[in-house]
Amino acid sequence: MDILRALLCLCAFAVLAISAVAIPAHAGGGYFILGYGPMAHQSAGTATATGLDGFAGATNPGKLSFTDERLDLGVLLFSPYRRVNRTGSQDGTYDLTSTSRNSFYALPEAGYVRRIDERLSWGVTLYGNGGLNTEYADDNGIPGSNFNPARCGDAPANFFLGCGKAGFDLSQIILAPTLSWRAHPSHSFGVTPLIAFQRFKAYGLQAFESVSSAPEALTNLGYDEAFGAGVRVGWFGRITPWLDLGAAYSTRIYMEEFDKYRGLLADGGDFDIPANFSFGFALKPLKGWTLAGDVQRILFGEIKALSNGVLASLQDPQNNGLGSRDGSGFNWRHQTNYRVAVAYEATPALTLRAGFAYGRLAQADASVDSVTFNTLAPNPRGNISAGFTWAINKKHDFQFAVGRYINGKYEGPSATAGLGVGGQESVTPRVATMLLGWTRHF
Repeated sequence: MDILRALLCLCAFAVLAISAVAIPAHAGGGYFILGYGPMAHQSAGTATATGLDGFAGATNPGKLSFTDERLDLGVLLFSPYRRVNRTGSQDGTYDLTSTSRNSFYALPEAGYVRRIDERLSWGVTLYGNGGLNTEYADDNGIPGSNFNPARCGDAPANFFLGCGKAGFDLSQIILAPTLSWRAHPSHSFGVTPLIAFQRFKAYGLQAFESVSSAPEALTNLGYDEAFGAGVRVGWFGRITPWLDLGAAYSTRIYMEEFDKYRGLLADGGDFDIPANFSFGFALKPLKGWTLAGDVQRILFGEIKALSNGVLASLQDPQNNGLGSRDGSGFNWRHQTNYRVAVAYEATPALTLRAGFAYGRLAQADASVDSVTFNTLAPNPRGNISAGFTWAINKKHDFQFAVGRYINGKYEGPSATAGLGVGGQESVTPRVATMLLGWTRHF
């Protein structure tokens, strides 16, 4: 009966997540969310060798054998602020400041763990990613200034020289069933099939139709949806009573193409979720204290829609039009992220946690080949978080975490210089988060 209730809860959360998820860009992770599960949110995402909750399928499947039987449910609340600005355009007509309207999001998440026998455990995790979800509604107020009068008439130009509100919206939901094998009293291995669903829409980009390989499949087409699959594997080791180690690897998740946007996203609308891997440790120097750290590598550079430079289509639309294999992207590179955290068992019922995360911006630089498209997907460099687990009784825990994405203004030359606009562009992102969660132990 407990298993049935847990699965029903997960299904309900899946429906909520698919209908509501829309997550702001994240510090040290591109559009990957900072952490998965209550302990990771309290610890700035540190989770490869610590955080034994129901979210092993999202971090390290090998941890599952060392996790108690439990159900974790939570909702992560985001309050983001993103402002873009262009100054010094060639005649001042296109100087513009706009603040994204998307200022509040809620992301449900869930994890469940059960033991099969002394060596085998199984579980399922539901989690999400996102980040390309900005909505800039301001325009320059000058009739007929847009760059596509055939589509826009005499409407004023928005920040991306089209008309109407402009922005992207990407959300991803991943269902991760997990099986973990305790091969040795101190070592376990886990495997997690990753079943992914994502949806995407873009709007206000009419100005780029002239450089698209399929202008009819570029912008203002509503949501497109795609399914895909991959796998994550992991190892967890209790090396000594005071040292735990962990490692995990996720393959590329191969997704169906976004056919509606094959004239925008490079490689015909292909938008796979990149491979990634991590290594972590958890050190227990004193009774009640744990110091933990992670190093994570995300292979954004393998995804054409992310890694191609912004100028590719603007400079050579005949051969590299938007949506073609070598068409414009975000100029993102492989990214390494670093996380550290501390946990303190203040009382038998209360554990306090805090963490810090840092990662270089996903975009390669602040050059003319990067800046313009990355105002659609701003990435702060750092994050701090803190929180606690309060054991209400033997069966129920209350989870709480708050986080702050450290302000990281990003600016550089506009890619629109060849269109007669130019100038300097910047984006200022900051995000506050709060997690509310509940754990049921079995």
